Amino acid sequence: MEGRPAAQPVHTHPALNGLLQMQTGATYGVTAASLAALLMAGPSSEGAWCAVVGTDELGVEAAAMVGVDLNRVVMVPNPGEPWLEVVAALADVLGVVVVRPPVGQASPKDVSRLSARLRTRGSILVVWGEWPRCDARLGLTDVEWHGAGWGHGHLAARQATVQVSRGTAPAVHRRLWLPDVALGVRPAEVVSLRSIS
Repeated sequence: MEGRPAAQPVHTHPALNGLLQMQTGATYGVTAASLAALLMAGPSSEGAWCAVVGTDELGVEAAAMVGVDLNRVVMVPNPGEPWLEVVAALADVLGVVVVRPPVGQASPKDVSRLSARLRTRGSILVVWGEWPRCDARLGLTDVEWHGAGWGHGHLAARQATVQVSRGTAPAVHRRLWLPDVALGVRPAEVVSLRSIS
């Protein structure tokens, strides 16, 4: 009997070091397009093909700026009723599939079947929205934009705290520039109050 393929580590964006190590066969839930792009960036920079299913709201220019190779991205903004079959077919041949599923339309049986397929094929599913079972969930809190003043200027950078939750374990957090003024993603330096005084 053949065993289940072992999960393998996948290149993960350096800004997530210590927060998350992506693995083949895993499902990750995200609450924002910027997090979906960040999860695509690591595998994409190593040559993996990616797909985005069920949305046209993921900014491709922003995705490229965090490291996604747009020459290796398949976009399926409106898959229609067979969206789950489209996701499964893409997971058979691509390294990372991002999906924004219709609310409440994935049954536990469908989720289990797709999870088994991900493990067999060694692909990764990133779900932007609600999903019954995820290996880890990533969310943004304390979002703070920089650059605009009182009636002048323009938005130049954003800081946010990325929170990663796994099952019942305590969540881990990191403050990131997402993006910084150079449109990159990196940890925000923590300034000690003692160093200010």
